[in-house]
Amino acid sequence: MVSGQGGWPLSVWLTPDGRPFYVGTYFPREAKRGQPGFLDLLDSIAESWQNDREDIEGRADQWASAMAGELEATPEQPGDPPGSDLLETAAQQAVESADREHGGFGRGQKFPQTGRLHLLVRAAERTGREVFDEVAREALDAMADGGLRDHVGGGFHRYTTDREWTVPHFEKMLYDNAELTRAFLSGYRRTGTERYAEVARETLGFVERELRHPDGGFFSTLDAQSEGESGEREEGAFYVWTPSEIHDTVDDEFAADLFCERYGVTEEGNFEDGKTVLTLSAEIETLADDHDTTVEAVEAELERAREAVFAARAERERPARDEKILAGWNGLMISAFAEAGLTLDARFADTAVTALDFVREHLWNDEEKRLQRRYKEGDVKIEGYLEDYAFLARGALNCYEATGDVDHLAFALDLGRAIEAEFWDDGEETLYFTPQTGESLVARPQELDDQSTPSSTGVAVDVLLALDHFADDDRFEAIATATLETHAETVESGPLRRASLALAADRHAAGSLEWTVVADALPKAWHERIGRRYLPRRLLARRPPGDEKLAAWCDRLGLDEPPAIWTDRDQRDGEPTAYVCRSFTCSPPQTEVEEALSWVERLAPGSGADPESTAANDGST
Repeated sequence: MVSGQGGWPLSVWLTPDGRPFYVGTYFPREAKRGQPGFLDLLDSIAESWQNDREDIEGRADQWASAMAGELEATPEQPGDPPGSDLLETAAQQAVESADREHGGFGRGQKFPQTGRLHLLVRAAERTGREVFDEVAREALDAMADGGLRDHVGGGFHRYTTDREWTVPHFEKMLYDNAELTRAFLSGYRRTGTERYAEVARETLGFVERELRHPDGGFFSTLDAQSEGESGEREEGAFYVWTPSEIHDTVDDEFAADLFCERYGVTEEGNFEDGKTVLTLSAEIETLADDHDTTVEAVEAELERAREAVFAARAERERPARDEKILAGWNGLMISAFAEAGLTLDARFADTAVTALDFVREHLWNDEEKRLQRRYKEGDVKIEGYLEDYAFLARGALNCYEATGDVDHLAFALDLGRAIEAEFWDDGEETLYFTPQTGESLVARPQELDDQSTPSSTGVAVDVLLALDHFADDDRFEAIATATLETHAETVESGPLRRASLALAADRHAAGSLEWTVVADALPKAWHERIGRRYLPRRLLARRPPGDEKLAAWCDRLGLDEPPAIWTDRDQRDGEPTAYVCRSFTCSPPQTEVEEALSWVERLAPGSGADPESTAANDGST
């Protein structure tokens, strides 16, 4: 806002009514290298406050006005919601920003940029352009191979400080591991590459082991620093190795040598003081050839060595864990586990549901239908922001899709209605980040850009479009459409910065791929085929057979009659039955999953309606 630059820590001085008048990133305790010292600065500001109050008040007024214009204002003229061509445009921009040599995007520090990966994979499926798949795979492979990934214990660090994905900032964030899991699951569904599935399993295993509260919620972070050999706290001390440390840890010389070759552990190292950040530096097939053995033997030795290194590392001082449980970040991880429950193993859905239950118990007020943001050791604080409601609503919807439990759908709808009540502004036709009943701020911000987490506005629009299929009016769709209209020019001018909004705009333009499945339980074969097929914009709308059971579900959702996505979609011959629909056009009822899947291409955007398809009910979209 002030200089176009930012950093951490950030210091802001405010007037008593909350208007900022002096801002800086980092101030040393004492003055040095031309920077004012923090203590001197306090004295100077106190003197100015006493003697130049009018000047400070004027500056505060200017900054407050600028903040309101930058954060709160909306365009005077809305546009049409972005069309289906935005997806390919965004994907092409991602290709142009890609580092084709080292993978990922840009030429400096490397961040995961998972929103761009989803744009690429979805555009590849839509257009068939191979370059979109190639760039997505290059990024996934680089992250799986490099130092961003913890090759011993699983999970991902925050970002890498270099273009080659070698040396990370070692902090592990819940939200990164959630969004990276979802990206690798998409890569697996799109390409069938088993390695991507294994990375997702490994990452979720790390989260269950090291970031999970005993009652099911997820903690926020693991610190980057821990005590090193010097006795001081050092960045990465828990994660880096030397050859001698590996050989002292692994009792078999051959296995230790293989481990060092596989993960690039050398005397020179790639980090500070001759230490090595583990990266995949040699192919298993190459190691097998070099040592005149089999791939299976190398894999067995490497796994034995990894287990020994993992055990030895557990004896080191561990990085500190931030044990705040945040509703929004938990929502992201709940989505990751729920999606993995469909794609990899149903047990992951159980973890998702347990976490969702934890958040509902501790942070959701069912009577007031309001969400708190933070839980720590029984202490609950801070009214929820848009990201908390939107991310958690998506997580609850994903739990419904993975389990068929209507209670999760009911919770998602409650969160959707709360989004409308607390964050939607009818006059400005936008969703704000802070609740209207929350504390008064200098400016009420909007969050349109993807940053370290997805845009809360983008996720909210996307989940409202999905939930609209189950609502008894069209308010969710109307809010989503109006928000896209308000920010159409902003999204179209920078779809990579606003990847989540671009993905939501694509759902709006192309329509959800509705999978209504009528069955008491999803058959295993159906579960595997639907979960492992790349089906962008899929909405798995499970419902029970029989009018009595369906009426009970409607009662649970507070509906007088079934929503269109369930109406007149009955079971055939007592068999699980699927109806595949998009944009008012449906397949005939299908009792074979392969036949149902064949309708995906027939109903794809731009394919035209199949002559054998049937028109959906007027309320279905």
